[in-house]
Amino acid sequence: MQLEIDKSYLPVYEALASEVRLEIIQLLSKNKMNLKELANELGISSPIVKKHVEKLETAGIIKTEKIPGKSGIQRISILKVDHIEINFPKKIYHSFATYETYIPVGHYIDYHVVPTCGIATGKDFIGPVDDPKYFMDPKRVDAGILWFTQGFVEYKTPNFLKEEDKLQQLDFSFEISSEFPFSNSIWPSDITFYLNDIELGTWISPGDFADTRGKYTPDWWPHNVNQYGLLKTVRVTSHGTYIDGDPISTITIQDLNSNTDVWKLRFEVKEDAKHVGGLTLFGKGFGNHDQDIKFKLYYI
Repeated sequence: MQLEIDKSYLPVYEALASEVRLEIIQLLSKNKMNLKELANELGISSPIVKKHVEKLETAGIIKTEKIPGKSGIQRISILKVDHIEINFPKKIYHSFATYETYIPVGHYIDYHVVPTCGIATGKDFIGPVDDPKYFMDPKRVDAGILWFTQGFVEYKTPNFLKEEDKLQQLDFSFEISSEFPFSNSIWPSDITFYLNDIELGTWISPGDFADTRGKYTPDWWPHNVNQYGLLKTVRVTSHGTYIDGDPISTITIQDLNSNTDVWKLRFEVKEDAKHVGGLTLFGKGFGNHDQDIKFKLYYI
């Protein structure tokens, strides 16, 4: 589950602001439990437990299933979420002018992918899944999602810097996860980023998420496969390269040649990576963030 600093997510923050509800989450992480079992473990009455469970249900953290029991229908509580990430507002650098472009995820100019793999628009899959040749289908330019187990996709975007502009920093942001044949929220994958053939660094994606439905994921998309990713920002500065503020390499903005007509951006899962856990890229119309790959140059 991915949260923003926004009032629409208050039910989740409120659900977590309780010692009892945190204990319920801990208990449900080990076993499915009914109200009576939770009440016995917590040492409080079933009616009070019921109110706490309903609060967690409203927040989308747990779900309840009704199943037949010895004394009739019983409500079994199940933990839905095993990962929560909070996205804080991005710091704005007022002292810099910027150029910003967006790259649709289907607008790659080169690729090499190994199944499991696939590509889809907001309306349907492009060809059968797990057949890499459909990554060259002309309909790929309309894609809102793509995934593969190992390999790369490579993009190009214009360099709008003028001769007198002095590049100070650059960002690219994207929604991404690992790739598992259906989904697995604990499925690490080493994803490496390149810019103009320079390796910027590697980030370990924690998993492939389907615990809750993606906010923008279309209705036809199967419920048991990747629903959303994590919104990540790679930033190259004069001090090094970072992902969401965490350093991933010593490559600096001075190591990049800004006197070029285009920027070439590659996402790769290497064959010899420690964690070959695949990659899923979410664009407009899929996942939790209705955006394509955002590329931003800061200059003076």
